Amino acid sequence: MRAIKTAIWAMALAASTTAVADPAGQTLTAAGSQASMAGPEQFFTGDVRVDPLFPGTDAINASGAYVTFEPGARSAWHTHPKGQHIVVTQGVGLTQEWGKPIRRIKPGDVVWCPPGVKHWHGAAAETAMTHLVVTGQDADGENVNWMEKVTDSQYAGRPNDS
Repeated sequence: MRAIKTAIWAMALAASTTAVADPAGQTLTAAGSQASMAGPEQFFTGDVRVDPLFPGTDAINASGAYVTFEPGARSAWHTHPKGQHIVVTQGVGLTQEWGKPIRRIKPGDVVWCPPGVKHWHGAAAETAMTHLVVTGQDADGENVNWMEKVTDSQYAGRPNDS
């Protein structure tokens, strides 16, 4: 079927003197056309909203979403098999790589989480935070490996009490 579409497109392009769009060309997903969802309690602490933007595909193995964390909300510890970019768009947030200090993040900051690096991210205690995430996925379509929740002590910057 794809070969037929490609052949039809090539014939139309050859017969035309103006630009012709690829039948499998751009796709527009209208804002608000995808339902927001609550961040699952097993992977998040506090109130978290996920607004999906695009799924990973064969053409590009990365998905995107806006994630909004209310004050004090955060993800559980996790890793990404192909990494993740985080772009803070609003508010003030926190992120931490396992064994390293917590870092404050603010609008315009971009965080790269390399593949396999254990980390968490979320809002600061006093303000909500929204970030855009672009997350790579492996050949099986997996993009995250969830682990234990971040404790209140870890969130507050104190050593893990376990």
